[in-house]
Amino acid sequence: MKKFLALALTAVLLLSACLVGCGKKETGVDEIPDNMTSSDGKYEIAFVTDVGSLKDQSFNQGTWEGVKKYASDNSKSYKYYQPANGDKATDDDRFNAMKAAADAGAKIIVCAGYLQETALRRAAETFPEVKFVFIDGYQIGFKNVAPISFQEEQSGYLAGYAAVKEGYTKLGFSGGGGGENPACCRFGYGFVQGANDAAKAGGKTVEMNYSWLYGNSFSASSELQTMLNGWYTNGTEVVFACGGSMCQSAFAAAAANDGVVIGVDVDQSSQSDTVVTSAMKGLTESVVYALGKFYAGEFDALGDVSTVLGAANDAVGLPTATWSFKKFSVKDYDALLKSMKDGKVTVDNDYTKLAADLFANVKLNIVE
Repeated sequence: MKKFLALALTAVLLLSACLVGCGKKETGVDEIPDNMTSSDGKYEIAFVTDVGSLKDQSFNQGTWEGVKKYASDNSKSYKYYQPANGDKATDDDRFNAMKAAADAGAKIIVCAGYLQETALRRAAETFPEVKFVFIDGYQIGFKNVAPISFQEEQSGYLAGYAAVKEGYTKLGFSGGGGGENPACCRFGYGFVQGANDAAKAGGKTVEMNYSWLYGNSFSASSELQTMLNGWYTNGTEVVFACGGSMCQSAFAAAAANDGVVIGVDVDQSSQSDTVVTSAMKGLTESVVYALGKFYAGEFDALGDVSTVLGAANDAVGLPTATWSFKKFSVKDYDALLKSMKDGKVTVDNDYTKLAADLFANVKLNIVE
């Protein structure tokens, strides 16, 4: 039976400090170097990346910044490891990255992305004395593995609702992982639900292109940019680009067509003037929290427990200080978020239900 850890007041205080309200990065994170040299040649805290680049301005980078933030603030050595073969990395490649980290003295290894599961099972058994944090993960039966996941459907909902309330009627969703990545699927499904509810409240119907094409590697590509160019040319006003460095293709297509983009995972407003808002989740903050529990000798509270964070923990939301909405107000957003926290607004997370005719107020075009 799954166990769910409500992080209660501690996490609420930690995550609410800056995530969804201020929309700004933790002070100084950009100035912390990605590479450091430890005095003894060992590195206590390790990070194993997901597919895509370390500095993807999204999932990997947001997770990595949590590692750097905690290590820098607490004088710990740290190092990142990227599995061999890049976007074509195998389970063996991922395990070898984890092994390299353990061999280099890692006491705790942060692993990003659900694709780490098979390698993580092997590593957790091979290195029982090492602790692992499984971001976007789930229980895999090892007490030395702490899975942390998010209610991305809530963040996606907020973005979809806000976009329609702002007046956009032609939307797009471009997701990574080929429709197999649970986090991206939840983001997308929530986005449609939010758009539908806002359209219903306004007595109108909106249109949405919805696609997983060209996103398997979570990378920018000419093919993806060409598809999104076509969307914008044919009337799409805003695209939710959900998948690591895929955002670069969306930014380019939007800039060429006077369109806008909704970013993902972290506040991406500094990456492009086309970003109208971002559907965020507390990657940096959750990593800092988990590392803090480890160094406080309290990792057992997280080990093999499914920690799921959402609006109730202030762990998902939109960055109000940096968005460029003109009609959808912060007051409106705060009221919507409060209703979500109070349980008055609920968002379904069973993305397998998604179908073109599921929502009355969204004309959904599933692009395959």
